[in-house]
Amino acid sequence: MQSPRKKENDKSVSKRKILPALLLCFFFGIFGTHRFYVGKVNSGILMMLTLGGLGFWVIFDLLVLLLGRFCDNEGAALKDWT
Repeated sequence: MQSPRKKENDKSVSKRKILPALLLCFFFGIFGTHRFYVGKVNSGILMMLTLGGLGFWVIFDLLVLLLGRFCDNEGAALKDWT
C-alpha cells in the first residue's frame, strides 16, 4: 500500500521555467508578477495589495525559487532553468 503523501520524485515538473519566475520576482516581486506567471492569481493579487507582504513574502519566494521548491498552480515543481 502506498502512502497518501507523494514523494518528491513523484511530483510532476512544471512547463514553466525558474529563470523567468526568478527575474520577475526579483524586479517586480512586490507586485506579485511571478505568482501570475505560474498561475497563482489569488496569491498574486494578495501580493499586489500588501506590496509583497512589505517585502518579506518576496524574499521568501526568492529563496524558494533559488532552492528549486517553488510550485505552480497545479502543484508541479519548477525545475528547469531555461
